[in-house]
Amino acid sequence: MKRIYLDHAATTPAHPEVVTAMMPFFGESFGNPSSIHSYGQEAKQAVEDARDMVGKLIGARSDEIVFTGGGSEADNLAIKGVAFAGEKRGDHIITTSIEHHAVEEACKFLEKRGFTITFLPVDRYGLVDPADVKKAITDRTILISVMHGSNEVGTIEPIGEIGEIAREAEIPFHTDAVQTVGHVPVNVDELNVDLLVMSAHKLYGPKGVGALYVRKGTRLVSLVHGGGQEKKRRAGTENVPSIVGFGKAVELAGAGMDGEAGRLSDLRDRLIKGLEERIDHIRLNGHPTKRLPNNVNVSIDYAEGESMLLNLDLEGICVSTGSACSSGSLEASHALLALGLSHEQAHGSLRFSLGRENTGEDVDRVLEVLPGIVRRLRAMSPLLKSSG
Repeated sequence: MKRIYLDHAATTPAHPEVVTAMMPFFGESFGNPSSIHSYGQEAKQAVEDARDMVGKLIGARSDEIVFTGGGSEADNLAIKGVAFAGEKRGDHIITTSIEHHAVEEACKFLEKRGFTITFLPVDRYGLVDPADVKKAITDRTILISVMHGSNEVGTIEPIGEIGEIAREAEIPFHTDAVQTVGHVPVNVDELNVDLLVMSAHKLYGPKGVGALYVRKGTRLVSLVHGGGQEKKRRAGTENVPSIVGFGKAVELAGAGMDGEAGRLSDLRDRLIKGLEERIDHIRLNGHPTKRLPNNVNVSIDYAEGESMLLNLDLEGICVSTGSACSSGSLEASHALLALGLSHEQAHGSLRFSLGRENTGEDVDRVLEVLPGIVRRLRAMSPLLKSSG
């Protein structure tokens, strides 16, 4: 049975050219970038080349890129680093109710330590209103954080407009762009952001490496202390193989972005249309047009998401759900609840996230298999029986 992977928002397979680029730095080019001899300088040059590539993709200077151990670390460095740097000036942070857990939990951590956090609502499509951001600003606001593209429902937020509001108020603005960098055009000046987070494994690079863009002049307190790596913003010997892989992944993504985004958008729309035609009591979550090119998130009434996921997996189709059941939690997605879904609707959600290896045949296979699964589960559903 052919396995079909439709969970690229969770992680992507490393591109073969990425793996090839990384290999020398596990062996013959193994030096520490902080060493001044030839081995060290060879490694250092590889890191700086990757830094140039990452900066170029988002329209940033290379010295504004800080490599981290992943997107979550980068989000924490941005949020806590700016908060601690500005706590003498203020203690208020504005964010949204649909942020990635790395942002949400970092803000809750600060809240327990005396900071005031405003979690702005979103509309039924997952969009935050820039007017709400502006209204929430006080003379104690020291940071605004709004994700660029939702990892769950795919909605792309009006970051440029919010960035203009932040800039006018002279407040640092952070965005988690893990789901957008390498998939849609991202330019830090056009978005008016001061801090932007990226992750290699979301664009066919290795796991365990991310990057934080920090606009020159943005005050930031380091969270990891030790050596002077990353201009003293993130101590620790650099993960040279993964950073090299990140650079190669970025290079490949930039070269093929436009064509791949169009191809995935066509597959996405084909999947949405097919599901809506074949399954009743189904809802598309997220914005119908302002969404990531590869994201399809649906709620299917009277069918439990975990059961649908497991049945799809038995058919060789790998997706994710709108709840955290598979990771040991029964909590419904906070992002889906923020859109106004009930707990039952959130637990009946599936997320399909397409990638470079997916084809129209993969979409057709989902459309062939899923309706039958839904019918079988609904036949056993007490919710459907009680509604009838």
